Amino acid sequence: MSDQNLPVRVVALYRFTPFEDCEAIRMPLAKLCCSLGVRGILLMAGEGINGTIAGSDEAIGKVLDHIRALPGCAGIEVKESRATELPFMRMKVRVKKEIVTMGVPGVDPLAIVGSYVEAADWNALIADPDTIVIDTRNDYEVAVGTFRGALDPEIATFREFPDWFRAKRDELVVQGRSPKVAMFCTGGIRCEKSTAFAKAEGVEEVYHLKGGILKYLETIPESESLWDGECFVFDQRVTVKHGLEQGRYGVCHACRRPVSENDKASPLYEEGVSCPACHDERTEEQRRRYADRERQTQLAAERGMRHLGPEE
Repeated sequence: MSDQNLPVRVVALYRFTPFEDCEAIRMPLAKLCCSLGVRGILLMAGEGINGTIAGSDEAIGKVLDHIRALPGCAGIEVKESRATELPFMRMKVRVKKEIVTMGVPGVDPLAIVGSYVEAADWNALIADPDTIVIDTRNDYEVAVGTFRGALDPEIATFREFPDWFRAKRDELVVQGRSPKVAMFCTGGIRCEKSTAFAKAEGVEEVYHLKGGILKYLETIPESESLWDGECFVFDQRVTVKHGLEQGRYGVCHACRRPVSENDKASPLYEEGVSCPACHDERTEEQRRRYADRERQTQLAAERGMRHLGPEE
């Protein structure tokens, strides 16, 4: 079965638009998603909406119709892929302070943002030796795959990006002139804020990949691609490849980081308990709890049930 014929429709979306009463928006949206059997996570804040959802074609269509009727969302763009089964266990619709957390007051992509670059034009931009290419994602995402020649900020969370950028800014200026800076992320939303931040910091020529890595992998043939590796996604598919086909990575259920076959061969890897990346970050008590959770998961699977684990 080709990916286009897989039964589950997966949609990633975001939109920066002012919401005056998030709770009034959240309740009907959550009720609709649950009634249609849609699963995933949607975040909303005064600055807009962001998330990924999955379900049948009809159900996702109805949810998208509802979202497009929200204030400022008529033109919302979505990135679609297919899956063999629902890649989420629950449906969550939550109100947050930010739909993507940078933690810098006043950064408003509706007021100032970098120039959008279509996937078809991205190769030419990043191949230009005068362009500085920056991966705005977290370190464990970059480890799975990135664009050739991109700078890795080595950040654990997006909150660390502003400090990294400010520390590096003088190095980014070549012979007293501001360079071309090109930024990218998974679906485009982090770059809305990172490019707005960079321009507010005085960097004039700032670009970002429209639709993010997902749009690039969806539209650019592998034979023409400057992408190496796979792309981490925040659902049970873990990673996707060119054509948005499911990747080869698993996930550590203790820390949610991707794990390769080499990671699984490590003595520090125990399914559901730890991986090489998180083993030393956890206490023995935490690992005991994870081991008990893994046993419950296995028992549920043997009974033909699905163990959801703790609500996050």
